[in-house]
Amino acid sequence: MSVKDIIKNSVYESLVGGGSGLSFGDMIFILILACMIGIYIFIVYKTTAKSAFYSRDLNITLAGMAVVVAAIMIAMQSSLIVSLGMVGALSIVRFRNAVKNPMDLLYLFWSISAGIICGVGLYILAFLLCIIMTVLLLVLEKVPNMKASSLLVIRASSKELNLKNVENIIDKHSKYWKEKSRSIKNGETELIIELRTSEEELLKELETIEALHQINFLSHDGEYRI
Repeated sequence: MSVKDIIKNSVYESLVGGGSGLSFGDMIFILILACMIGIYIFIVYKTTAKSAFYSRDLNITLAGMAVVVAAIMIAMQSSLIVSLGMVGALSIVRFRNAVKNPMDLLYLFWSISAGIICGVGLYILAFLLCIIMTVLLLVLEKVPNMKASSLLVIRASSKELNLKNVENIIDKHSKYWKEKSRSIKNGETELIIELRTSEEELLKELETIEALHQINFLSHDGEYRI
């Protein structure tokens, strides 16, 4: 028998459903393992996700996705026809839901990867993935983020304003400050200053300056990269 005949026979066997020979018990074990990993991802996501972005529906999707992907991988090993059909069906699927938090993408890929790994029978790798991901998330969560700088907006009479006095007060209560903008219109001066400071103490002292008509302190909701 030539190599060409062997290739033809192997292709024919895969087409008619020769497959990988997974027993019913193996299939059940893979699905149960994928289900356990899905529940584990559900718990980790619920524990670590920020309350503002947490979605219970997404969390349930993460748990179920590992099982579904594992089942797909089992089906794709059954025959070449099923594999080609799965690839064609999945290629036309479009997901249009916007991801609110970039961290959700990490959990989605984790769930999909876990399902694929379980589906091909690499159980130890699936457990190692869960352990490494958990440790990685816990370690990175402990890395501190500096608070972003705030903005101080001051409006005052141009004639009465003593800029040197204002700068001395800001310098006294701020670790860092920088004037970002200055505008003068109709005898009124507006200053926008970026700074890192204790809001309460600074505003109390600025309030004692009669030339200041309005003081606005704006906090930034974002995070400052170290």
